[in-house]
Amino acid sequence: METRRIASRNAAYQKFQVLKTNRQKRRRYGEFFVEGVRNLNEAVKNGWEISSFLYGQGAPLSGWAKDMLADVPTACNYQLAPGLMAELSGKEDTSELLAVVKMRPDDFSQLNTPETPLWVLFDRPSNRGNLGTILRSCDALGASGLILTGHGVDLYDPEVAGASMGSFFRVPAIHAGDNRSVLDFIEGMRSRYPGLRVLGTTAHKQSPLYRENLAGPLLFMVGNETDGLCYAFKNACDALCTIPMAEGCAASSFNVACACTVLLYEAARQRAQA
Repeated sequence: METRRIASRNAAYQKFQVLKTNRQKRRRYGEFFVEGVRNLNEAVKNGWEISSFLYGQGAPLSGWAKDMLADVPTACNYQLAPGLMAELSGKEDTSELLAVVKMRPDDFSQLNTPETPLWVLFDRPSNRGNLGTILRSCDALGASGLILTGHGVDLYDPEVAGASMGSFFRVPAIHAGDNRSVLDFIEGMRSRYPGLRVLGTTAHKQSPLYRENLAGPLLFMVGNETDGLCYAFKNACDALCTIPMAEGCAASSFNVACACTVLLYEAARQRAQA
């Protein structure tokens, strides 16, 4: 495979910078920037296409990094001057290996469709850390996929992958172009899974989560951190449920990532008992 050296902030280097910082350019190139040993391991393990590896000129490489460079096919790898590598790395101690990875299609066919699916929809996410944490919880608690809607945090922002601790590359996640496509997906899945339940979440006192039957095919809908679920998705729900909170507590609601983790845990608990 080809290896190129970069000693200045040339066009190739500027592309790496915009992949890290500019969502529109990421979408235009169809690629995104990845850092971190766990993230790179999971990307390779789960069959993501690696366009390029980046590493520092003259820097000693570990056996892990050498194996990555030797074993993972890429279009072209890049050796960067140490200062440039340090600029790109988001870590205090410069990472020895960075990667440019191909995006996957935003298509509902990417979602897993097992016998008893458990999907999550996150409406208009506004915080990168919350999105990364929800991906991590989806992975840990067996979700079949994550659907993002509306204008919000970019799924392929490097901070999202970083917060997911590698789960980004294991959980099928897509961004739905419009609400209609989501409603059409739900209609199609109701035909395929006659027992499918669509449950929305609300901070207002509704049906307690533990009273809902979560053992069958299920789609959880969680809303924007500030505004909650949009009107169209609330109307698409079979029920709205609440995570009960202690009487007299000062908190008015859960953080959305915490709430999603509780939802998924209760579903996993009921399914294990069933």
